[in-house]
Amino acid sequence: MSDKYNVEAAEILASEAQHLPISEAAPIYEQLLATFPTAAKYWKQYVEAHMAVNNDDATKQLFSRCLLNCLHIPLWRCYIRFIRKVNEKKGVEGHEETRKAFDFMLNYVGADIASGPVWMEYITFLKSLPAVNAQEESQRMTAVRKAYQRAIVTPTHHLEQLWKDYENFENSVSRALAKGLLSEYQPKYNSARAVYRERKKYVDEIDWNVLALPPTGSQKEELQWMAWKRVLAFEKGNPQRIDSASSNKRIAFTYEQCLMYLYHYPDIWYDYATWHAKSGSIDTAIKVFQRALKALPDSEVLRYAYAELEESRGAIQPAKKIYESLLGDGVNATALAHIQFIRFLRRTEGVEAARKYFIDARKSPNCTYHVYVAYAMMAFCLDKDPKIAHNIFEAGLKRFMHEPGYILEYADFLSRLNDDRNIRALFERALSSLPPEESVEVWKRFTQFEQTYGDLASMLKVEQRRKEAFSRTGEEGTSALEGSLQDVVARYSFMDLWPCSSNDLDHLARQEWLANNVNKKVEKSGLPNGTGLIDKGSTGPTTISNPSAKIVLPDTSRMVLYDPRQKPGGSGFLSSAPAAVVPAISSSLSTPTAKLVGGGSTNTLDEILKAAPPALVAFVASLPSVSDVDVVLSICLQSNIPTAQADKSTTLPTPGTSELSGSSKSHPIPNAKSTRDRQTGKRKGQEEDDTTTVQSLPLPRDVFRIRQLQLQKARGGTSSQQNGSVSYGSAISGELSGSTS
Repeated sequence: MSDKYNVEAAEILASEAQHLPISEAAPIYEQLLATFPTAAKYWKQYVEAHMAVNNDDATKQLFSRCLLNCLHIPLWRCYIRFIRKVNEKKGVEGHEETRKAFDFMLNYVGADIASGPVWMEYITFLKSLPAVNAQEESQRMTAVRKAYQRAIVTPTHHLEQLWKDYENFENSVSRALAKGLLSEYQPKYNSARAVYRERKKYVDEIDWNVLALPPTGSQKEELQWMAWKRVLAFEKGNPQRIDSASSNKRIAFTYEQCLMYLYHYPDIWYDYATWHAKSGSIDTAIKVFQRALKALPDSEVLRYAYAELEESRGAIQPAKKIYESLLGDGVNATALAHIQFIRFLRRTEGVEAARKYFIDARKSPNCTYHVYVAYAMMAFCLDKDPKIAHNIFEAGLKRFMHEPGYILEYADFLSRLNDDRNIRALFERALSSLPPEESVEVWKRFTQFEQTYGDLASMLKVEQRRKEAFSRTGEEGTSALEGSLQDVVARYSFMDLWPCSSNDLDHLARQEWLANNVNKKVEKSGLPNGTGLIDKGSTGPTTISNPSAKIVLPDTSRMVLYDPRQKPGGSGFLSSAPAAVVPAISSSLSTPTAKLVGGGSTNTLDEILKAAPPALVAFVASLPSVSDVDVVLSICLQSNIPTAQADKSTTLPTPGTSELSGSSKSHPIPNAKSTRDRQTGKRKGQEEDDTTTVQSLPLPRDVFRIRQLQLQKARGGTSSQQNGSVSYGSAISGELSGSTS
């Protein structure tokens, strides 16, 4: 398989193997089971392929490899079929071997919620055993009774059927004895039935057909992980109130089943091992860790947890072997492995052993500055002598002068000693060798140091030097050399205490961002709203912003105009208009081309139309060929072009798309009559588009009003409604009356 954990490819291979001879299918099964060692269905297919050709030795070997790690009822029932087949002709000896096999199976999977058929098969087998004399008959009845009594207290799908069978069995043996036994086990059965109902709710959430895959973070995997966690928590609560040994056995069984599906999850292995350790089964916990490392050999955290368990019980040498396995040959060992082994040696063998190993570890090609820092701080804390730690830091400085992290750790160490002279010298040495783009944190710590140890002059001098360093590399804007109020905030803040409010901090961060981008072309939607960017070279307040964020607008290309006069299936006045024409007007008029038109550009009409968006051209082309300018103006006013208020006293109308169908919002206008006419078409909940465009410029309303008054006078004061036609609406309010004859 090209992808090792390709489930589809694995299913295809398994399906093909079923139709091949066992000699050809065996390598395929081995390949599948090497990738999916807990896939019970593949083990079952593999075993049945050997059973079909009566290869008993190979079958026994396969069962020994898979049974204890795959607590799966179908696989175990296959095992019982094999045992019964092998022993069916051996007489009494074969019956005894089969009975032992049943006990072995029920000891491992008898607590499974799907184990009801197994209990029934076991009881049927016991009833079928021959009894030569009364003693053997009595023994057989006792064995059947014990099997029933174990089955009816186990929450399974077949619990009610088992109880009925048990009642019939006891009544068939002795009614007098049955009454006492049934009354004794009735409460236990009721408790098991109640627990079964609760358990079933959790078990039903689990997908029992998935293969064990490494976690990828998918939602399905997370749901399975959560489902198993709920099942484990349910079993740990001991809802049936059984004895601790039986409860622990059931919890261990649940963990084993969980690991069949969450085989690659280190947290499940760790929980299982630590649960055993807390229960007092340290040896079992160690075995779980060993299985976990076999399943996840690259998991460092499981090795540390395993070593911790060994060390906690006093097994120093086994723990040391685990650490040495992390180190390997020392060439490929990680810095963390070196550090943890140094700490382990200090705890178990003393400081001298840790020192000897540090001398060897620093020669490793993978030794980073972290190893120097860890050992230096350990020596400083344990020896109480700063001289040794100081020498270690100085030795590391020759090798890691280019590491800002090492410089900061060294500075922290010197700060503990109150060695301000060497701290200042360290910063000067580091900043002289570090490139400016890597010295951001060092400069920040230097300014903090001067705020604590230096005077005002030295503090201001360091801040100015920092700004000069970043201005040369473009880390800050063109105003980097200028002082700002945020510098004052940085100097006079302490921990989480600030000399201004949180709103002031946001305002300062925003203003700093604007100042750094003052010469850049910034879109309106990209301006930060009350937040700032992370200042890489400042110790002041830092907030986060995304200046490049864009506003997500709804898709208006599929907008359909609503017209109440339009009958279903018919074509109305506006049905032939393109759906995308009106929604595109606002964006079209806000383009530079539209602005040139509004501003009186000298471009010719052909040039304007050529540069105009297709939506605007389509709108212009769809205008009716009329000579009356009022008709054109009224159609324009009915579009969704947003208009701002001309002044505080008068609000110009801003009809939306829905106003084309006869509905509009109320706008304050000086004409009371048109206001009354507008009430019938008013629609509540419609919002204004406050996008600022060139249309927000004041319209020549006075000239337009005068023209309307002249028209009204010429028409004798008649309303805009006309018989036998659809009115284009009032030119003042931009409405569509929507009246028809």
